[in-house]
This record gives sequence, C-alpha cells and structure tokens, in this order.
Amino acid sequence: MATRIPDLAGATMSEHDGVRYLHLDSPWVQGAMRLARPQSLELEYIQRMMAWMLWRPVDQVAEGHAVQLGLGAGAITRFCHKVLRMRTTAVEINPTVITANRLWFRLPADDGRLAVVEGDAARWVADPAHLASVQVLNVDLYDHEAAAPVLDDADFYAACRGVLDDGGVMTVNLFGRDASFNRSAGRIAAAFGRSQVWSLRPTREGNTVIVATRNVQVPDRAGLSARAAHIEERYALQASKWLRMVRPLPPDLPTE
Repeated sequence: MATRIPDLAGATMSEHDGVRYLHLDSPWVQGAMRLARPQSLELEYIQRMMAWMLWRPVDQVAEGHAVQLGLGAGAITRFCHKVLRMRTTAVEINPTVITANRLWFRLPADDGRLAVVEGDAARWVADPAHLASVQVLNVDLYDHEAAAPVLDDADFYAACRGVLDDGGVMTVNLFGRDASFNRSAGRIAAAFGRSQVWSLRPTREGNTVIVATRNVQVPDRAGLSARAAHIEERYALQASKWLRMVRPLPPDLPTE
C-alpha cells in the first residue's frame, strides 16, 4: 500500500432543523446525527452502508466484530455498538474527529465492546494481528476535500479482504457519478472476485455503496426477502428498498 502523509483538517460542527453535522474545515458534510434520535441513521448513504445485513443469516446478523474505517460522525459506530450490540472498533486517523464525536455526537467511552483507535486504516488492515478477525467492515475514507477515497489501491482492498473472516461482508462508500468509480469498483472486484461484489444505486447526492463478501453463499430471492423483512421488523431499516437497489457490477471494469 502506498505511504501517505495525512493532511488533517480540524473537525467543526453545525446544526440545522434538529440535525447536527460534522465538517472538516469545509462545507462538505462528513456525517450527521438527529439530536432527538442519536442512534438512528440520518443520512441516506449511511443507511445503505448497512446493506451488509442482507448478506448475513438472520441468526448471525448482529454477531461478531464490526469495524469502521473512518469514524465520520459516528453513526455506524453508535448503531453497531448500541443497537446491534456488536463488538465494535472504529479506526480514525484524525484526533479532532474522535474528540468531536465524544463531545458533540454522543459517542460513548470505550468499553468491553467498543474501541475507537486513533490510527491509519491502511496500517490497521495490514496488521497480521487482524487477519480473519472481522465479520463486518465499513469503509468510508474521505478527507476534507471529499474528492476521492484517501485509500483506494489494490493492496488496500486486498488487505480489507484479509481481515474478513469467511462469511464476512464489507461495504464501501464511493461517489458513483465520479469518473473514478469504475476504477475503484474494479479494484474491489479484483481483490474479492467479481461474483462476490455488488453495488447499490447511487443516492441523490451520488454516493454509491459497494458490497463485497468473502466466501458468502447468497440465498435465492425468497431467502433475501425474508432477511429483509427481519431487518425491517427488528431494526426499522429499509432493507427491502436496499434489495431492490442491488445490482451486479458493470462488465470490463478497469483496475488502474
């Protein structure tokens, strides 16, 4: 993986109409939390990042270790820790983002199920200690310019697959209308195998969630529909909507 020298912007906060937003010294929204419902998932693309739940059996959907690369405003971390009650690790390179989450976004202190690690996501996934230790991996790595993922090379995605246990699922936030989308998706497909990678439709803002799995047997449509119904009933997430959005990757994706 390429060595990078991070250019870290300071975290700032704004509020509008009952929603608190995280920024990194720019107008770009890096995350959001509705003050009246801090455990809910406010942003549409963050909700779609939870589509990994469709790829896990009903009796295992909230089991195992969930890892977030990029903390944002902590929405997925809070949901995995507080709602799903999974063992949860968030890896965030910017210390001001971690501080902002503790002060403004109701991220609890570390405990027996929660660890927030200040560090480089590339180094975390490359650490042999983490091999095959993760069941759910959420990757959302954008800097203050929000132009492209800061980690997006073949070695990084191969390392992401390496930290997943058999049956593990990764979701990645990409900009689906950006020219770099096909290249990023191609790299993920090269690391995971095309038959183990899918995408959801872009949000109105252009965010496209990629789902990649490690040795997952996908059930038939009826089985997936049953999983979606369980997710909606148990966790009040729009899983049937996600299922209608899932599509295979385009053919002949570039990798460079």
